[in-house]
Amino acid sequence: MELPEAKLKFIEAWGKLGSEWGINRTMAQVHALLLVTPDALTTEEIMESLSISRGNANMTLRELMGWGLVEKHHKAGERKEYFFADKNTWNIARQVAKERRKRELEPVLKILDELTKVKGDNKHPDYKTFNTTVTDINKMAKNVDKTLDAMLKAEESWFWGSIFKMFK
Repeated sequence: MELPEAKLKFIEAWGKLGSEWGINRTMAQVHALLLVTPDALTTEEIMESLSISRGNANMTLRELMGWGLVEKHHKAGERKEYFFADKNTWNIARQVAKERRKRELEPVLKILDELTKVKGDNKHPDYKTFNTTVTDINKMAKNVDKTLDAMLKAEESWFWGSIFKMFK
């Protein structure tokens, strides 16, 4: 397989994987393109490479910048904007974990904390089942949050070393 074909295959696979994780397919494909391109690209270059509209490209790039996965650069003497993705996979994983934590886990933790404070009769089966379930899910979610917190603060080698120690 030649490099251009391999790049396209990677972009398609990253797009498919992203959509399975609940991320817009085009967003994942633009990110993939920027990952495998050594230099920053303009919106026009992204549009041409992926055959997407200007509106789709602009919206996707804004979303990727919102996730902290893409940066916008300007070159002296040029009006065009250039977009660049960090290619360090550990940084990418941490940034995605940080954003998913903020967007998904933190709101759930807030709701679960509220729900664990619901008053009721400990002897009533409905209350007992509800309270036990919510409390258990809350404990698990807090453990996931602690793990994510450790990941976000850790260096890559320490984190993976700690994970592998758990499985020995």
